[in-house]
Amino acid sequence: MTPSLLARTGLPTDIRVRSMEIAYEDFQYRVPYKFGGRAVDRVTLLNVHCTVEGRNGRTATGLGSMTLGNVWSWPAHSMTYDQTLQAMKDLAARVSVLYKTNSDYGHPIDLTTTVEPQYLKAADAVSANLPEPIPTLCSLVTASPFDCALHDAYGRLHARSAYQLLGPEFLTHDLAHYLGPAFRGERLSSYIRPSPIEKLPLYHSVGALDPITASEIRQRINDGLPETLPEWIRFNGLRRIKIKLAGNDLPWDLDRVTSIHRATSETQQKLGVTDWFLSLDFNEKCPNVGYVLEFIKKLDETAPGALAHIQYIEQPTARDLSAHPDFDMHQAARLKPVVIDESLTGPEALLMAQRLGYSGAALKACKGISQSLLIAALAQKRKLFLCVQDLTCPGASLIESVGLAAHVPGVAAVEANARQYVPAANRGWDEKYPGIFKITDGYLRSGALTGPGLSLLD
Repeated sequence: MTPSLLARTGLPTDIRVRSMEIAYEDFQYRVPYKFGGRAVDRVTLLNVHCTVEGRNGRTATGLGSMTLGNVWSWPAHSMTYDQTLQAMKDLAARVSVLYKTNSDYGHPIDLTTTVEPQYLKAADAVSANLPEPIPTLCSLVTASPFDCALHDAYGRLHARSAYQLLGPEFLTHDLAHYLGPAFRGERLSSYIRPSPIEKLPLYHSVGALDPITASEIRQRINDGLPETLPEWIRFNGLRRIKIKLAGNDLPWDLDRVTSIHRATSETQQKLGVTDWFLSLDFNEKCPNVGYVLEFIKKLDETAPGALAHIQYIEQPTARDLSAHPDFDMHQAARLKPVVIDESLTGPEALLMAQRLGYSGAALKACKGISQSLLIAALAQKRKLFLCVQDLTCPGASLIESVGLAAHVPGVAAVEANARQYVPAANRGWDEKYPGIFKITDGYLRSGALTGPGLSLLD
């Protein structure tokens, strides 16, 4: 076999994949989580163990984990939850083979960049016998734990954090190779912190079914965890509240934000806290940009003072940006940062979103560490607002998400809601990482994530 270009131009620090092993874990939610018009009550975790080999023959094994968020990444109209989940599992099996049969040496970013077009093609093959094709976003979610496992193994092989392995002695190419000529001569390491920031504000999610006050609870769970928003604020010392909205029911959305703003204001005032924020997530359900503008206008009337506490607005309209070039966000973004989320499937999508007026990006480990790092560099270059959202990530997947947020300069906050909806999946991890899983002052302690790879303790 003729050596590939990657193999011929590589570095002594490069690795290749020796094995990829996959396993699944299933958990029931403590309470259902409703967003985008759909309620989720369970989760399947895809766990990947990857063994890599260096050019010197040494080996190391890494872990990657992610929730198979089929309801979010693939809101299929003609398929059931179980059907879309099975399709993701079928794709995961193919992704595993693609990585294992790739004989190239390289940095994890280059290995994933090589395999990504192949697994997107594999998704088309899996889709051939399905009523609906697997979306690109869903393919990214399915493949993300493989990429995370690569970064973890690579760091373990070199006994350093994966975020310290992004300079020219580790990564062959400059950023122009991935992001275009505007980055000629620039290195990814210039855009990523080699050491994590000490702490990050935690965003707490309020789903569309979540009770705000005690009067809205029909029957208490009584499992020792909070059940109303004021209880959660006091329990975790919350200063950031993310609100899931309908996007197609203006009176309901206004009433929801008004109620949450009132309950939060009253609770924070009693606690003596003044620096708190809200974010609004319409989960792409708004019919047009006019809905967002009307919402902002009326909110100032129904909840005076609420607008000042809104930090950003997340993906208001449909995720297919090319199909809706008339959904121009410039006017809304002049009022508050408007963040791309579901539409963000690669660098080109971010550039298109910015042309349409989006002024921020939500980074997510569920789209892969490699892609997230490259998009983080692009977003910083273009001076965009940044936040990190999760996919109700528990355990190792939350460590991956927090680690990403802690190493990207300018990230405003990080979402972490598995503690609300699926705390059972955090057991064991919460003892290893108390500063991330046991929150008392509204901040995640990310400064401890200094171990090799992605800092996933054995």
